[in-house]
Amino acid sequence: MIRYLYMEHNRSKYRIAKMAQWLQVSKSGYYAWRRRTPGARQLENRSLLEQIRRIHEASRGTYGSKKITHEVNRKSDEQLNHKRIERIMRENGIRSKVRKKYKATTNSRHSLAVAENILNRDFKADRPGQKMVSDITYIPTDEGWLCLAGVMDLCGNKIVGISMDGRMTKELVIAALKDAVRHTRSTEGCILHSDRGSQISSIRIYMDIL
Repeated sequence: MIRYLYMEHNRSKYRIAKMAQWLQVSKSGYYAWRRRTPGARQLENRSLLEQIRRIHEASRGTYGSKKITHEVNRKSDEQLNHKRIERIMRENGIRSKVRKKYKATTNSRHSLAVAENILNRDFKADRPGQKMVSDITYIPTDEGWLCLAGVMDLCGNKIVGISMDGRMTKELVIAALKDAVRHTRSTEGCILHSDRGSQISSIRIYMDIL
């Protein structure tokens, strides 16, 4: 074993074949020993894996590689790159739980007029432009939240109107409704069903669209 250790420590200086000849050992014996004996890097990774598991469990599975790296480096003199932590986590099937981003879109606490539920869950439509439903949602992006308003025609369940903006305003809904009117042959007598949010309840919408 001492001869193999000598070869391991000097493998960057001398050829393995030449050292094996000097020490009167076989190359195959050295490589077999090397496969059985974990290197310093392997031992470090094993220790890191234990730390990663402890931190991951303490966070109830919510920490990813960057947060775990921060915790490891906070307690260590040697600063590690998060790529190394990420690789060890990936190789051992350790993943962070993804929390679904959510943002409330409906504000029903307003003094605006609210129409009766004429549709009353009757979602069948005989012709385009007879019944439509509208809703607003937020989409998380790298640059922040994106507001999306959509209008769907219940005849064929097709999206006929859409509008996007960085803010949740009446203008967002107005643009989506105007887009729906442009893409529909006739909207005479159309029933528009939506939630009771302040944007869709604004009297200005009906003034602009009708």
